[in-house]
Amino acid sequence: MARGELFIVSAPSGAGKSTLIRKAIEGLAGHRGVTFSVSHTTRRPRAGEVEGKDYYFIDREAFEKMIAEDRFLEWANVYEEFKGTSCDEVLPRLEQGIDVILDVDVQGAEQVMERFPESIGIFILPPGPQELSRRLHERGLDEEQEIARRLAVSLWEIKRYPQYQYVIINDDLDRASDHLTAIILEKRPQLERQKERVEQILRDFEAAHGTE
Repeated sequence: MARGELFIVSAPSGAGKSTLIRKAIEGLAGHRGVTFSVSHTTRRPRAGEVEGKDYYFIDREAFEKMIAEDRFLEWANVYEEFKGTSCDEVLPRLEQGIDVILDVDVQGAEQVMERFPESIGIFILPPGPQELSRRLHERGLDEEQEIARRLAVSLWEIKRYPQYQYVIINDDLDRASDHLTAIILEKRPQLERQKERVEQILRDFEAAHGTE
């Protein structure tokens, strides 16, 4: 069985990455073998977030225990909270030939890319600093000091876009979502996925025609 593809999606805070991924997942609903990896985090749930769907919400002690047990594919301290992707969320699925989409920050992406150099990196860009600032203020999740910090970090993150194979400018949600969906569908090795079965069918035909 062919191994699944690993898609790494990163963006500065407020660029709309999570919304974009959710919309792309909806667009991929009719395609089998694609799944979203749910991360663990120590931060509190935001309004509308669902345990086990958006994140696994755990306390710091439980997170640090997972670090000690080497259970994370990647993890990082993001704005004073821990966030990470467990190996159990990714590795078994890849081995089963399932494509996995990771929603990770730049720190986490670097760790995954080092371990899986064949992974496909997709960086989401806001159309500009003013728009990013507007989005961070409009979502109303952070104090002014925290927003300023996120905007400062965003420059460091954006400078790392050359590490990614694709860049999507999220100036229009529908268009950006279509772009993300198209990248994922384009990169899915359909023939490779079916190679074992195709080869078996070929052997069956050869046997039927006495040409084996």
